[in-house]
This record gives sequence, structure tokens and C-alpha cells, in this order.
Amino acid sequence: MSLKVPSRQSNGSTASTKAVILVGGPSRGTRFRPLSLDVPKPLFDVAGHPIIWHCLRAVAKVPGIREVILVGYYDEAVFRDFIKDSARELPQIRIQYLREYQALGTAGGLYHFRDAILKGGPDRFFVLNADVCCSFPLGEMLKLFEEKNAEAVILGTRVSNDAATNFGCIVSDPQTKQVLHYVEKPESHISNLINCGVYLFATETIFPAIRNAIKRRTERPRLVSYPSSENLDASFFSEKLEDGEKNEVLRLEQDILSDLADSNQFFVLETKDFWRQIKTAGSAVPANALYLMKAFQSQSEELAAPSANILPPVFIHPTAEVDPSAKLGPNVSIGPRVVIGAGVRVKESIVLEDSEIKHDACVLYSIIGWNSRVGAWARVEGTPTPVGSHTTSIVKNGVKVQSITILGKDCGVGDEVRVQNCVCLPNKELKRDVSNEVIM
Repeated sequence: MSLKVPSRQSNGSTASTKAVILVGGPSRGTRFRPLSLDVPKPLFDVAGHPIIWHCLRAVAKVPGIREVILVGYYDEAVFRDFIKDSARELPQIRIQYLREYQALGTAGGLYHFRDAILKGGPDRFFVLNADVCCSFPLGEMLKLFEEKNAEAVILGTRVSNDAATNFGCIVSDPQTKQVLHYVEKPESHISNLINCGVYLFATETIFPAIRNAIKRRTERPRLVSYPSSENLDASFFSEKLEDGEKNEVLRLEQDILSDLADSNQFFVLETKDFWRQIKTAGSAVPANALYLMKAFQSQSEELAAPSANILPPVFIHPTAEVDPSAKLGPNVSIGPRVVIGAGVRVKESIVLEDSEIKHDACVLYSIIGWNSRVGAWARVEGTPTPVGSHTTSIVKNGVKVQSITILGKDCGVGDEVRVQNCVCLPNKELKRDVSNEVIM
């Protein structure tokens, strides 16, 4: 299905655009434990809404988008309620979930569902990774795409030189914004401009590019792993598909983007706004802070009104009960039916639904799991990390520990107990002080 190039030069009203949100699946998500034991990561609430809702709302603001496709390998039932609720809230957009039969990778999933994406003849489509937290400047990406008659636009941001090698690095021409070179997690420093995991592709170029990558692999069968020679059976080679193509996990980052950089029609939009990944459970806390600040700047009605005991931004679910003498904020989200007692202090934390914090307890830099209880005069605290940091782990006594304290579902912290820099699996009672531990 090839589209003529001039159609992309036309203005936004005639060219049609879709969006795909990549949600991943259950075989990954281990770094998001213990929270992902009870809720799939894309549906975990950050700043009062599921992570994926922030992506969806950004897409809904782009004029002309009528369809959003979620691609992943969770069971269909997982997103059913979310899609129903979102369809009520965003009636102008059709939302559907397409399930991969196995993990196909970011490019493999797009290619597998290419017929659904190409239905209705869109000229271009956005691809967003659901585990990214940012302001999603999709309108600016679209503008750059049209100005340059681009084949692809990637969202980039600057990070510290030390952090850059953990991401895909982009070398670009500062004047033209053209991507000259792309390397996923380079061994040595090449650029501190990194891939934000948000793309805009021309339909006529991205699918042939993925097809070429599949072809290259077919011509050079590549070992998926390196077993001993006795075990070297066919399963280690990529499987054949019906039409003779190979099917293997194909990733945009490793397999496609560096080729696009050779095309001269690949551009980068550098965002100066906030960005971070939500990979580990602890990273939900800085993401929560970033989304709350954004809501506060845009004077969102959802946030609690500032007062002597509410240091903004703070999100309090309408069904939560907060004692007027409790002091909350900044950067706090309180979930449904949470009960917060007198004299409680909560700062830089997420308190999930049905949990209770008894009087005079203190919760800092932490996530309190669903239906958990924090006793009177207890302290649950993590360690603040620098604002620009892209990690939520710190080194204590030569050991790497989570800087955010996380209580899983149905945990209890006794009265006057202090919990610091711990990750606590579900259904645990903490009756003594603990620090720098994973409590299993």
C-alpha cells in the first residue's frame, strides 16, 4: 500500500494521522515489582490516572486523530474497563487493543498489525511507548514532520553525559534537526541527546524499512542465543512465517532507527520540557511529581486547593478522607477511599486506594500499596534523588538499594515502626524497624 509523497506535504487537515501506543506485556515488567504483581504497569495510577491515560490524553489533543491502537501482549480483559472509561471521556476517538500472540518487539508488533494501522489510509502515525512520562509535544512533532516533508520524527531530550549511554543516542545537525546517526545504548559517549520513545512515522516508509530489516535477517539467520553445540536446534533460529519471512523480535531502537538515519528524511524534535522513563516501581514517584507539576501549571481543576496544610501540587481522590490537621505535599497523590489521620505528614509520595495512614505517621518518598496500613507515629521513608537523575537507586554501605520505599498490596507497618529505603512484597507485616532491605 504505497502513498504518494505529495500527500504528506499537504496541510494537517487533509493528511490523516493515527496513533499507536505500545503497552508491552506481562513477561517483562519485572522491574516494576512489587506493584506489577497486582496491576499491569500501564494501568498503575500516577498523578491520579493510569500511566497510559497520560499518553492517550496527549494523543487526543492532536487535531484530526480519530483512532488509537494499543498494541501489547497482555490478555484482552486487562484493558477492557480502561478502554470503556476512556471512550466515555474521549468520545471522538476510537480506541482498540490488539494483542500480539507473543512478544514481537516494538517494530515486530507494528509490522504484525500493519493492516489494522493502514486501514483507512493514514499518511502517518504516532508511536508512543506507554512507559514514558513527558509532556508529549505531539503537535510540534507534527509541525516539524510537515515542514521537512519527513519520513520520521523522533522526540529527543538532553540528559547528563553519564546517563546518556543507558539510552538510544542521537547525533543530529543542530541547524536542520536532521538525524545523522543513531546508536542504541552506545559503549562510549557519542551524544547526550537521547531517544524519548515517541515517534511519528510516514506509513509509506516505516513498513518497508521493517520489511527490509526482516529480509536482512532472513538472508543471515542470526542466533537468538548461544547454546552449546549439542543443543543447537532449530528453535534458536527465528521461526518461519507463512509467507516465508522470518519472525523474530524486531525492535525499532536496535533494528530500524539507525537505518532511517541513512535516509536523510529522519528528524529530531528536542524537547526542553520534562521527560523520564517509568521502568522501576520507584520511578513512579518522580513521574507522579512531574505530572502533578504540569497539572498545577495548567491550573487543573483536579488538584486540591493550596492551603496551610496542602503544599501544591497535591491530588486527592474525591472519595478519600483526609483529616484537616494532616499536612500533604508537595507532589502527593492520594487514591480512592484512602483514610489519612490527624497530624499525618505525607510528601513526595503515592498512597494507593483503600489504604490507611494512622495519626501522626510520616510518609516521605514512598509508595503505599493498595489496602495497606501505616501505624500511628510510624515513619515510612525513602531518600530524595536529584531532580535530573534518571535512576531511583542509590548506594548505601556499598550496596545498591531503592531510594523510594515501596509497600506492596495489603502490607502493615506497626505503630512507631520506621521503614527506610525498603521494598516490601505484598501481605507483609512490619513490626520492627527495617532499612535498606527487600522484604520477601
